Amino acid sequence: MIKRNAKKKEPTIANGMDDHEELDKKASKEEIENGDFTKVVTLSYDEIEPSHEKNT
Repeated sequence: MIKRNAKKKEPTIANGMDDHEELDKKASKEEIENGDFTKVVTLSYDEIEPSHEKNT
């Protein structure tokens, strides 16, 4: 049976956490061995001047 009213869970970060510093920190060898780490992917969108291909 499918729950139609299930709420979508969004990722959250604790209040007061420095996003860049904490998310850029590398996992230790011990954390990796224990599987106690999270892969972080950073996406960047260039809103100022998009790249344009020149036709020559």
